[in-house]
Amino acid sequence: FSTCGTTSFCAMSSVSEIATTFWNAYSDPSRTTKRMRLIDMYLGFILMTGVVQFAYCVIFGTFPFNSFLSGFLCTVGCFVLTVSLRMQINPANSDFFGRSPERAFADYVFCNCVLFLVVMNFMG
Repeated sequence: FSTCGTTSFCAMSSVSEIATTFWNAYSDPSRTTKRMRLIDMYLGFILMTGVVQFAYCVIFGTFPFNSFLSGFLCTVGCFVLTVSLRMQINPANSDFFGRSPERAFADYVFCNCVLFLVVMNFMG
């Protein structure tokens, strides 16, 4: 009895096969450009920064709570804006967004400046 139907996902039986298929598709230069890989590395850096900030908060406390909150919210905001940039410059989404990569990057820089101004104002 199988509820999978005719999808190709049911043929994969282990996590290692799924990871191998994902890595092969990700490392294909025709599907993932170097620009998108660079953005992915930056997203990983932002994610690790948020994890370190949260771990510091858990271990040492939140005495200057505004500083922790503004730093963590800035990390989350940068992550969200960078994911939006990645979606806009993805060649597979060109018909959905219809913007040039230069325009998407200019919007990204402007929104980050606004985010940083709000965070600096919140810190005091």
